Amino acid sequence: MSDVKGLQLLSTLGEDGLLTVELVEQTVSSPKGREVLIRMEAAPINPSDLGLLFGPADVENAEYSEGRLVARMPEGAVRAMKARIGEAMPVGNEGAGTVIAAGDAPEAQALLNRRVTCLPGGAYAQYRLVDAGACIVLPDHVAAEQGASAFVNPLTSLGFTETMKLEGFTGLVHTAAASNLGQMLVRICQEDGIPLVNIVRSAAQEKILRDLGAQYVLDSTAPDFLPKLIDAIAETGAMLGFDAIGGGTLAGQILTAMEAAASRGAAYSRYGSSTPKKVYIYGALDLGPTVLNRAFGLTWDLAGWLLTPFMAKAGPEIVGRMRARVMDNITTTFASHYKARVPLSDILSREAVLEYNARRTGEKYLILPNG
Repeated sequence: MSDVKGLQLLSTLGEDGLLTVELVEQTVSSPKGREVLIRMEAAPINPSDLGLLFGPADVENAEYSEGRLVARMPEGAVRAMKARIGEAMPVGNEGAGTVIAAGDAPEAQALLNRRVTCLPGGAYAQYRLVDAGACIVLPDHVAAEQGASAFVNPLTSLGFTETMKLEGFTGLVHTAAASNLGQMLVRICQEDGIPLVNIVRSAAQEKILRDLGAQYVLDSTAPDFLPKLIDAIAETGAMLGFDAIGGGTLAGQILTAMEAAASRGAAYSRYGSSTPKKVYIYGALDLGPTVLNRAFGLTWDLAGWLLTPFMAKAGPEIVGRMRARVMDNITTTFASHYKARVPLSDILSREAVLEYNARRTGEKYLILPNG
């Protein structure tokens, strides 16, 4: 097969602090060896994708033209992103499509004409050249839209429960819990009998999880949030939290509630309870500083969590089991629901950008690279 041409989305930060995001035509070489050429059919927009795509750039006041956006990046962000200045970076972690050409290696030839899901990086493109080992064949009854979100959210939600087991905890607290990922976590914990305390930010989000059968759902905007959180943690023994918010006081509130729950009925100690308490920050819905009011003794941890380092640490046996479970339940436990579908050609329209970049909990968008 000869080389093919197609559109790809690139994000470039300039030294002047201007972020340029544009659709460019690229030539994709014919596959060799273990490579396969995928005609991309669907790719989800995850928060991690938005971080690379726009970050904290001012898209509200950006300059928009056909297939191009230029936005001002805050000075602090430019300094923090110094390493990417001048680099035209492809965007889109995961997606699904059909293999239309393959290299001569047997593992590549086995994928020819098959619909696959993959984690190629640069998935917001009409065509991607990917190593065969990075692809998973989708069952015949699973459409590209269903299989497109088979990696980031499913493996992250499973990664939370696997982290819990590896670190000796027995229950979880999760924030921004009405998200697509959060709903998956609710279903996983129901299936596995894991106590889960869900924290949301509105009554509407609370209803979403109640309708899924979640037992512990707390609205962080309610005046009685903290005492209810303490009660829920005391009842569940959930001493491991995963926080998608990042900035603000919520991570500290969770640690405070864990300490209060652990200290119930115990003798006073100026060092606090000896029960291990930990919160992982895995998202940045709030880009401000993380504020800790040290009201939780000294036996606690606050750390960051990312999927790729976790999988490297967990090892191939655990990761293989996780992937198999996702594929077996891609239309049930790990099903993704999309608010809207955006053709790649429209992804940089002002209307579309302001909609999907709003990052509203529970609202997931899907890109259709080939319309």
